[in-house]
Amino acid sequence: MDAVTADLILYNGRLHTVDRDKPRVSAVAIKDGRFVVVGSDAQAMALRGAATQAIDLKGRTVIPGLNDSHLHLIRGGLNYNLELRWEGVPSLADALGMLKDQAERTPAPQWVRVVGGWNEFQFAEKRMPTIDELNKAAPDTPVFVLHLYDRALLNRAALRVVGYDRNTPNPPGGEIVRDANGEPNGMLVARPNAMILYSTLAKGPKLPLEYQVNSTRQFMRELNRLGVTSAIDAGGGYQNYPDDYQVIEQLARDRQLTVRIAYNLFTQKPREELSDFKNWTGSVKYGQGDDFLRHNGAGEMLVFSAADFEDFLEPRPELPQTMEEELEPVVRHLVEQRWPFRLHATYDESISRMLDVFEKVDRDIPFNGLPWFFDHAETITPQNIERVRALGGGIAIQDRMAFQGEYFAHRYGARAAEHTPPIQRMLAEGVPVGAGTDATRVSSYNPWTSLYWMVSGRTVGGLKLYPQGLSRDTALELYTHGSAWFSSEQGKKGQIKVGQLADLVALSADYFSVETDAIKWIESVLTVVDGKVVYASAEFDKLGPARLPVMPDWSPVARVPGHFRPNAPLQSRAHQCSGPCAVHAHGHERARLSSVPVSDFQGFWGAFGCSCFAF
Repeated sequence: MDAVTADLILYNGRLHTVDRDKPRVSAVAIKDGRFVVVGSDAQAMALRGAATQAIDLKGRTVIPGLNDSHLHLIRGGLNYNLELRWEGVPSLADALGMLKDQAERTPAPQWVRVVGGWNEFQFAEKRMPTIDELNKAAPDTPVFVLHLYDRALLNRAALRVVGYDRNTPNPPGGEIVRDANGEPNGMLVARPNAMILYSTLAKGPKLPLEYQVNSTRQFMRELNRLGVTSAIDAGGGYQNYPDDYQVIEQLARDRQLTVRIAYNLFTQKPREELSDFKNWTGSVKYGQGDDFLRHNGAGEMLVFSAADFEDFLEPRPELPQTMEEELEPVVRHLVEQRWPFRLHATYDESISRMLDVFEKVDRDIPFNGLPWFFDHAETITPQNIERVRALGGGIAIQDRMAFQGEYFAHRYGARAAEHTPPIQRMLAEGVPVGAGTDATRVSSYNPWTSLYWMVSGRTVGGLKLYPQGLSRDTALELYTHGSAWFSSEQGKKGQIKVGQLADLVALSADYFSVETDAIKWIESVLTVVDGKVVYASAEFDKLGPARLPVMPDWSPVARVPGHFRPNAPLQSRAHQCSGPCAVHAHGHERARLSSVPVSDFQGFWGAFGCSCFAF
């Protein structure tokens, strides 16, 4: 038998394997997309042959490829080239400068869209843009700015093209805010249903198929730049199967995926959910596909009546009384068909009712190890964590509190925020936990924002939520080995271990020793997926594939390629606050939208830089 020779050897590194039996090594050898040696430089080099590529890691810290347990990658990829990103941008002045520049470059009938990954607390000014500022920055180009789950801002040009006027009725669960004359003023508010925001966004022009392919590849490259090598796609609104999966399936056929994707199917038809799932279980086999693209079950929406929207500017929504009778037949069908499922759930009150349904089904048709899990679970109680464990479920947590922690603390108090979500308790109970972002509509897709939040216990605006964060090792484990459970791939990926898929990342800085704030700015300098280099920069730059041209050439990605970098040039650096009344006025606006007395915001807004307390 011929001796094994490696395809790729990486040596002279500091590899953190997330394998407790062999936590630190200096080298790996890879053959046919899997690790065949994990050990010393000499052990790896023993498999070097004439055709082996050997890369000196030059002492870089290396970790397993990051795996986002809840990412809307497929939908996000189709739209990535259309979206201007404010993620991590340090000031509103910078953000508005970026928007103005993009508006001047965007041809009719296209829009400028700022969708997800930012909030006002990251800005030096500690406020949102006004609609007047959007109109000034883009007088003629439609602009749509999405703020978390709670609202969107549209300039005059966007209001014209979406057709909202004084006669347009408010949709259920949403409000078209109007001026004193009854005309829409450009603000849309979720009360608390975000459908008004997403349905309005869906009115914008789409990219043609060729550009959607390019957009998805650009998004995957950006994820690779940040060290993401796997993701579980949670479906999403306006993401119809199979129509909106053509691009990702084409890329899979052409072997152009650089992120491994396990996808869940998300129902699109209120009151027709069971029909959707019966159709899909008859045409799609659970697990079909390969290690790059495979089916992962149902959810995160199972029935629309079970959607407890997370909008901490609004009171907790009461799910309809019909929820149980609508959810039960769907869960019963999925368990009968042995389809794993996931379910979006923010509040413990909702989780209690959902668990009642699951336990009832389990008594009739035992789950017997069928993978299932809740997404989010910010306010789940210890009692319900125990119920999840007893049914063999898991909990996929996301960093939504990094973006909404200020709002949660104001509504429910700092003490409640200390264990939202209660990750430590989940781990102590032995429940599988995987980390992720819930990007791209609200949270940032940047895994380092999420890791920073878990380790520091702070929001992107700097508010301290938790008395103690997770250890860096634990946070990394949740983002690698932990997330593998949620696609039933534990033992296959998530560790640098012999026999596992060869996905790893060399980092721009040592995650384990840098100052906590510096975690936010880590990225990859070398990303390997399936034993192949898919992204490289810094000293490894010549080892990576050439960057694809961005299509169309006016795309925001051509000027602002992804998440903000501290050394990246911006249009403006004039980010001095325009005065205390900027935050003061924002406090009035928040109070109006939240139906909270203005006086209640004094200390809250003061904590974020407003010295004007003349409410």
